[in-house]
Amino acid sequence: MSYQVTIQPSGHSFTVASGETVLSAAIEAGINLPYGCRNGACGACKGQVLSGEVLCEQHQYGAISAEEKLDGKTLFCCALPQSDLVIECREISDSKSVRPRIMPARVQRMEKLSHDVMKLSLKLPSNERMQFMAGQYVEFLLKDGKRRAFSLANAPHDDALLELHLRLVQGGQFTQYVFNEMQEKAILRIEGPFGSFYLREESDKPMLMVAGGTGFAPIKGIIEHALHHQTGRRILLYWGARTREDLYMHDLPQRWQEAHPNLTYIPVLSDPLPQDGWDGRTGLVHQAVLADHADLSAYEVYCCGAPGMVEAAHAEFSAQGLPEGAFYSDAFTFATPVPAK
Repeated sequence: MSYQVTIQPSGHSFTVASGETVLSAAIEAGINLPYGCRNGACGACKGQVLSGEVLCEQHQYGAISAEEKLDGKTLFCCALPQSDLVIECREISDSKSVRPRIMPARVQRMEKLSHDVMKLSLKLPSNERMQFMAGQYVEFLLKDGKRRAFSLANAPHDDALLELHLRLVQGGQFTQYVFNEMQEKAILRIEGPFGSFYLREESDKPMLMVAGGTGFAPIKGIIEHALHHQTGRRILLYWGARTREDLYMHDLPQRWQEAHPNLTYIPVLSDPLPQDGWDGRTGLVHQAVLADHADLSAYEVYCCGAPGMVEAAHAEFSAQGLPEGAFYSDAFTFATPVPAK
């Protein structure tokens, strides 16, 4: 059995399967209701039931009072519909609606994806979840007061762990620590989410995803979000790197392409090695886009990588017809390296 939930004042609706919470079904349907923990601890998902009945699973007492329940309020992360519902709550439509928070994070897994790229999987405390939009980033708060920013590589529906791709920067204090000293189970402090690099879901234009190096991380999150919600939009992913090894998750976009007819993957190497045996595209990734598309007026571009690549892409794509306001970017910058002793 399933139930229909309608949200006021937006009028958006979605279906909740038997045994599923309102919040889980909303996330699955691509509707962003506010939340902070997803397990009845914080009260961030509290809203009004205007009509219908819910069964509220176990939660912490401080998250919602008995008086609020009598007044028709519930915690949507714990609410199991017993009938069709009409509810009243706020919806999150852009990055400004998501409030950054400081929280501890445990290093659950470390996986070396290449000689200089590390995948970190971070787990928040059991009563916390980070609400974010695909493509946003978090900042590590270091003991010396400095911060280091890294993009989230997972999509919001898959938020049990936070996935980050860190490239080793020579002389970079934090990444040197991650690669050479940090161990699994280490506790770090992070703040997030931040950033305006996220999927504009109201558009139906084909999307050019242009990634340089670990700029693939937020692009990955955006694409997985779009595919999860079965977008019919055309997605063209151009991923540029120096050598074959630098395409550190090459198999993943290949699988996307095989499974989704609306997605095309074009890897581009700027300096392939003889041992790479590379017979694919070569050169600069943004120039590969220009070579393939004489007129960019019908597209939206999501571009992430080194500042020079992002700046060149913006200027040259605009000259080739990309409309103003159709270029969304996140340029990676690096902290000043620590001088070698």
